[in-house]
Amino acid sequence: MRPDVEAIAEQVFVALADPSRRALLAALAESGPATATDLATRLPITRQAIAKHLNLLEEAGLVTAEPGERRRVRYRLRSAPMQVAQQFLAALARDWDGRLDALKDHLDR
Repeated sequence: MRPDVEAIAEQVFVALADPSRRALLAALAESGPATATDLATRLPITRQAIAKHLNLLEEAGLVTAEPGERRRVRYRLRSAPMQVAQQFLAALARDWDGRLDALKDHLDR
């Protein structure tokens, strides 16, 4: 597996490890692009904490910041890093499937 794929997958997994960041991603997926202030009205997280989490999500490539009206920044989901992480997991699963099948064959003999 290419090192850049592993690095992207690692950033995604680190970002998804926190329940607040997962809640932010779910809110963006459900309602579309939003500002940190919009998200703070929907979630039991302070606006400052939301801004911190959105920054990490942006570093992981899972959201992108877009300039909006009156200097407000709207955050939009990006699916590409999630797809890389899914491919990483699929490759691991294939490796394990082959090993587990070989073990099963060995034990059946």
